[in-house]
Amino acid sequence: MIQQPIDPRIAWERYRPSDASPWNLKKVGHLYRRAAFGANMDEMQAALRDGPEQTITALLQGREDRDADALWVSMSRTIGDANAQNNASQLSALWLYRMLYSVHPLREKLTLFWHNHFATSNHKVRNAGYMLGQYELLRRHAQGSFRTLLTDMSRDPAMLVWLDNALSQRNQPNENYARELMELFSLGVPNARRPGERNYTEQDVREAARAFTGWRIENGRGVFRERDHDPGEKTVIGQRGRWGADDVVRICLEQESAAFFIVRKLFRFFVSDSIQPTPELLEPLATEFRRQYDFGALVERILRSNLFFADTSYRAKIKAPIDFVLGLVRGLEGHRASEAGQGGVGTSELARALEGLGQRLFYPPSVAGWEGGRAWLNGQTLLFRHNLALALTSTADARFGRRLDLAQLLRRNNMGTNEERVDFLLRVFLQGDVPAATRDRLLRYANNNERQSYPAFWTADDIANHRTRTLCHLVLCLPEFQLD
Repeated sequence: MIQQPIDPRIAWERYRPSDASPWNLKKVGHLYRRAAFGANMDEMQAALRDGPEQTITALLQGREDRDADALWVSMSRTIGDANAQNNASQLSALWLYRMLYSVHPLREKLTLFWHNHFATSNHKVRNAGYMLGQYELLRRHAQGSFRTLLTDMSRDPAMLVWLDNALSQRNQPNENYARELMELFSLGVPNARRPGERNYTEQDVREAARAFTGWRIENGRGVFRERDHDPGEKTVIGQRGRWGADDVVRICLEQESAAFFIVRKLFRFFVSDSIQPTPELLEPLATEFRRQYDFGALVERILRSNLFFADTSYRAKIKAPIDFVLGLVRGLEGHRASEAGQGGVGTSELARALEGLGQRLFYPPSVAGWEGGRAWLNGQTLLFRHNLALALTSTADARFGRRLDLAQLLRRNNMGTNEERVDFLLRVFLQGDVPAATRDRLLRYANNNERQSYPAFWTADDIANHRTRTLCHLVLCLPEFQLD
């Protein structure tokens, strides 16, 4: 809990390293956890040298990777063009592959944000091509105009199926999309700026539903049929006219609460899911965002801010399963372990493992998306995290084999003693920020391991690798590693 309110006058000012708040490995790790999917030691050391301005700019801009993009097009086309039921299981693996290998991880992270915002599940859509099309739409606008994204989403085939708007017609309008557009996609039910007030009424939903009539899916695209549209006058949130779909989007975004609603969600995503931000804290961001609804500029303002790098934001979130898994793999440089095009570190198996942790891409649990926060962890999912960490690091699990060669990683970094190994693993995964007692316990374990007996047929390398991997597993099971 925050003991003192956060001062909005300085919260969103640009972070400048100082003696009181230095640019160090701790801040680098924080940035890569929130704005990417973790980092390896080389990436963190480079960021430490480059400083926050250059590092954040690089994350915002990403890099072009034509080979990876061409591979994605080929793989996605194969899945999308084939029978959806036979290929739905490949959807999650395909996106995980892109997250793991992307040279623009922030774009994938923001696409994940929008996927949870416009939570659409293939359980109902039942069409891999439509789901991949929606993913591409989200990715295309991930750092662009929220206005354009919201407008395009109203005619997206997967969304037309998901919220039944493809069935809506002038004589029988379906209210599902109009309701969720207001409640979950743009405004929220309570007014974020003026608590106690509602943003819309049931009558607004009914009138907006009439405006959304006429949209159908033809040849895999959302198309408008004039004959199925209700052309009559409608009154939506106080504005009367012969409104269509784009008009309702415009009316929603003209409401003061719309900008607050999106800013609050992004605050939870990037800053903290336990702090309850006041309207006064969000107002500078919301006022700026509402001018053009430039989502990329909003993201940049947050990532460069004092509050993002403040102690109140540090480890103030529980890692989502995707962040837990990819942070582990990237930290151990598993994204370098396979040839491009071979599925990375078993992304098909990773996708299946993520289901046990509570997060299956393209299959959010409801239209409200994943709850996140404390909901990510319970006795069962924590055990599954520990078991998956063991499977990924042990080399004995047939699903992942020796894809994560921890021993080679340590040799390459000249980590020969137990102290060096402990400190290296703690720096990679926690940037060394653990209590001294934790480090001491890990070092005692590593030293005690040297006195254990092993099967006679094990080589010296087998024994050394086993000791290293069990040590790494203990680090990945630390409570601190569950926090983002």
